[in-house]
Amino acid sequence: MSFATDRSLSPPVLAAPDRHRELAKRIAFALVVTYVAFLAASLINGVWLVDSDGKGIPADFVNVWAAGRLVLDGQPADAFDWVVHKTMEEAALGRPFEKYFGWHYPPGFLFVAAALALLPYFAAFFVWTTVTLAAYAAVIRMIFADRVGILFACAFPAVLWNFSAGQNGFLTAALLGAALGLLPKRPLLAGIFLGLLSYKPQFGLLFPLVLALNGYWRTFSAAAITTTAIVAVSFLAFGRETWQAFFDYLPLTNEMVLVGGLAGFQKLQTIFGMVRWFDGDEWLAWTLQISGTVAGTIIVLLIWRARVAHEIKAAALACAALIATPYLYLYDLVALAVPMAFLIRIGLRDGFLRYEVGGLALASALVLVVPFVNVQTGLVAILLVGALVCRRALASIRTPAAVTA
Repeated sequence: MSFATDRSLSPPVLAAPDRHRELAKRIAFALVVTYVAFLAASLINGVWLVDSDGKGIPADFVNVWAAGRLVLDGQPADAFDWVVHKTMEEAALGRPFEKYFGWHYPPGFLFVAAALALLPYFAAFFVWTTVTLAAYAAVIRMIFADRVGILFACAFPAVLWNFSAGQNGFLTAALLGAALGLLPKRPLLAGIFLGLLSYKPQFGLLFPLVLALNGYWRTFSAAAITTTAIVAVSFLAFGRETWQAFFDYLPLTNEMVLVGGLAGFQKLQTIFGMVRWFDGDEWLAWTLQISGTVAGTIIVLLIWRARVAHEIKAAALACAALIATPYLYLYDLVALAVPMAFLIRIGLRDGFLRYEVGGLALASALVLVVPFVNVQTGLVAILLVGALVCRRALASIRTPAAVTA
């Protein structure tokens, strides 16, 4: 799989020196080895997945397995019942625990959960994380058009945090990257991937507008049909009561997560989360969140109407999609690898702009430190990558002489 690009639209820059490429590969390889060693040591020392007594340690994936188990038991609507779902989570780990990992996804995602629940909990955890990691790495490799993309994909710091939690960041990034990467040459397939991304509808807010205004009607239609098909099939499989339960619990989810900050506002890597974390009221948080979304949308539309390479357009839309949602956590930051991969593809082909490599490295570092700081460094990373995309777009339009990083 590959996607089209117009090299004549790229700014005239010097080729990236081979020594930079080799150094980056060595650093990426060292990071991957470090991640594997960290997870292995955590498992051996009883601080990840299983404690020293052989009891399961709560992780985000338990909500997926518990929901799937309820489907297999003939109770799909109970996945949205916090009390029943929590009881199944405790059964999965063989122990009671205080924290609750809620199921907030549309019923269509219950198909995935049910398939995973056919396996024992820990086997399902590793099947889920490794399969979705492979899909994500394959998509980043496609974007790079180079095997080094696999190494970059695995070295991105959000990979460690997503894998340790058993979350769905790999799947989100794979679907987002595939949709954007395939758009020029395989619009129908891109639309199907975009439709599958509807399991997290908050990431698709900008796509209908961008696709419609730029004439990608086949992609638009394929996405709409795919989404509709998922809704219809899940309605037939799980019944009206499951969809009703989903809509009934949406206000509670909003009240607990966005209004009450149940998981902690500092964990929301969004404009909304940052304002609330710094004691801004809800009205101000929504005002700034919506303002950021509008600003991002305008920038994306301007870039998509400009004569720039598709990589720049795709990177801009990917960044704006992350900025637009008020609901984004650490594991979702795996999707930031998508716009970064598009920028790196251009840099490897045409050369990097001055400070571009440093900016990408800084964004990665900001993602790495998210669990250790009480501020939205993940949001800062998204905004930084967005700024790099805008700079690349301006350089492509103005075509000035550029110096490599």
